[in-house]
Amino acid sequence: AFLLVLLGSGNLLSQTILLDPGHGGKDDGAKAFQTFVNKTGRLEKKTHFEKDLVLDLSKRIGEKLKEKNYRVFMTRSFDRTVSLEKRAAIAERVNADLFISIHANASYYKTSGGFETYYLNNKSNRAIKKVEEVENKGLEGEDSVVNQILIDLVVNRTVESSKALASSIHAKLKGFLGSSLKMKDRGIKPGLFFVLALSKRPGVLLEMGFMSNPKELRKISSTAFQERYSEAVVAGIEKYFSK
Repeated sequence: AFLLVLLGSGNLLSQTILLDPGHGGKDDGAKAFQTFVNKTGRLEKKTHFEKDLVLDLSKRIGEKLKEKNYRVFMTRSFDRTVSLEKRAAIAERVNADLFISIHANASYYKTSGGFETYYLNNKSNRAIKKVEEVENKGLEGEDSVVNQILIDLVVNRTVESSKALASSIHAKLKGFLGSSLKMKDRGIKPGLFFVLALSKRPGVLLEMGFMSNPKELRKISSTAFQERYSEAVVAGIEKYFSK
């Protein structure tokens, strides 16, 4: 049984968007610590989990899409474990027009930073292998050869639409984040992501910023960032559909 969360009823003829907050439940995703001085002057340490940051951001995006009369579903609306296959099955069940998977990045280098947007393609390169490995974890016993065949078939059908969606969203992110929040634009990149392939529809995987960068962690965990980012994503989706 699937727990489907409909954020907005909207018009029955409106487009359906499935938001996919990455990780959840026993899968924390990236983890980072933030040290700060509290009101009493004492030093405190707070632990941030990717699964929580992306859930908050997804809810914010969902509410804004709802205001635009889109039909909006989420693969999870609270902290629970959802396999990649189940996320894709939900996309099929709700007959989603778009699949938006939301994540936060991490690196061994604390100076790494910026936002990037991925779309499904089998033309990836070594530079993004780490991101692919991290985001493809949790597949339930599927044969990698079968997955590769599936990816090739899905890419042929969705690559142009997914690339167009990535371009629309990323252009808005660049305008909203690059100028006002001074975040590095890491670009639009192709990648082999099972959650996008299994969903079998146009989709993107968004990496909002680097939790491993202390300055950027403060930024991406702030309300100001979440507001700007969610506004940009919604504006990008609107731009995509207008085309």
